Amino acid sequence: MKVIAKTEGNIYSFSKNHTPIYTAQDGESLTIETFDCFTDQIKSEKQPLAELDWNQINPATGPIYVEGAQPGDALKVTILAIETDVKGVMMVGPGLGALGEQVEEMKVKVMHVRYGRVLFNQLSLPVRKMIGVIGVAPAGEDVNCGTPGAHGGNMDNKMVTEGATLYFPVHTPGALFALGDLHAAMGDGEVSVSGVEVAGSVTVKLEVIKGMTIEQPILENGRYFTQIASAETLDEAAKLATDLLVNRLVAYSNLSFEDALMLMSAVGNVEVCQMVDPLMTVRAVFPKSILDQLETKLL
Repeated sequence: MKVIAKTEGNIYSFSKNHTPIYTAQDGESLTIETFDCFTDQIKSEKQPLAELDWNQINPATGPIYVEGAQPGDALKVTILAIETDVKGVMMVGPGLGALGEQVEEMKVKVMHVRYGRVLFNQLSLPVRKMIGVIGVAPAGEDVNCGTPGAHGGNMDNKMVTEGATLYFPVHTPGALFALGDLHAAMGDGEVSVSGVEVAGSVTVKLEVIKGMTIEQPILENGRYFTQIASAETLDEAAKLATDLLVNRLVAYSNLSFEDALMLMSAVGNVEVCQMVDPLMTVRAVFPKSILDQLETKLL
């Protein structure tokens, strides 16, 4: 299996103009190494933060050209495994995150990540590995890796983990896939503006779904179908995710719009992924057990 080292190429924006660092065959599995979101710059809590290069934030390893992917297709990305480093980093700072106006000075915390636990002060927290930045080149202008959108990007969705499959709309030949910003743990919202940031590696399988037209990223796992959406406000993102999911229910079943909306209200959930990036990200989640009763799938 091909291993792409994190030193082979990094991007700080998703763009159709980036030169690919690797060409993957349709259906190929590969392992992608990543820096943490600070490009591994933070070595200790005593390190002067003025030394950091703030232009090196949220690097993604890539881009990877996927053979056969063309505009109007979807790129299917199955997350087979995530391996994390043994060092985790978190940060808070004035003006950052949901409560940044209450933070007086920037603070860094460095934590050990081992044996399935994160050591936070005297607390032992469970490791919950996930990918913060993952996506493809957007249709229009470049989008920095700190911003989510229809192309994916910095969605910070904790469901993007081992066993999940994502679908991204392809806007440019080869899709130009990249990922980074791994977390050893992160709660919904990512309210401080960081999870437990770690370097590591991700093994994925990349497949082209010809003619699958989607507006925003979709994620599914063994239990749930989820529609992801990003917008300027949480309200707008929640409405867009719900709209796309409910109308997909209508398109793939014999439900009326009204029945699909009521069913989503009865058994579905609208959940916050992150509320601290330039755009907010929400997921609408629907149980596959109900889809089984409807005798339908949404893909």
